[in-house]
Amino acid sequence: MVTFFSFLNKSIKRLLILLPLFVGLILNPISANALYPSDPSSVDVLKGDLHGKDLKNTEYVKYDLSGQDLGEANLEGAYFSVTTAKNANFKGANMSNVIAYAVRFDNADLTDSNFSNGELLKSVFDGAIIDGTDFTDANLDLSQRKSLCERATGTNPKTGVDTFESLECTGLAGYIPATPKA
Repeated sequence: MVTFFSFLNKSIKRLLILLPLFVGLILNPISANALYPSDPSSVDVLKGDLHGKDLKNTEYVKYDLSGQDLGEANLEGAYFSVTTAKNANFKGANMSNVIAYAVRFDNADLTDSNFSNGELLKSVFDGAIIDGTDFTDANLDLSQRKSLCERATGTNPKTGVDTFESLECTGLAGYIPATPKA
């Protein structure tokens, strides 16, 4: 009987400690937009000139970076998710070890940028300028890798790596997808 009262006493104390937290969350719930703003004007880091800035390990979730000048910026280890970077300038940017999931790099200038060791799955590079871009050990969707290989030119001036070689384009032309067995 003593153990039951001891258990009941501990349970009531825990409940009293957590009760204000639960009431607070019910009265003022956390909005998903508050955690991942889609309006870049609400983020101080995106205001002003970003050219050549040290943005290492920064996060961009649901951002619109269209037309932004991120040339020569250090974006090493940055995290991009469901972000658009259409017509953005990443010329000479260090984007090594970047995670860019479902990012639109349409018509972006990626000249001489470094995407080595990047995770670029579901990202799209339609019309992107990739002259001298280093994709060494980057993880790309096969369709995007093939598309990039068709226009891969140049050598990255900082890493000395040829764009065509960094994309491992040799042998991609003969790729035949597996057919499901009936």
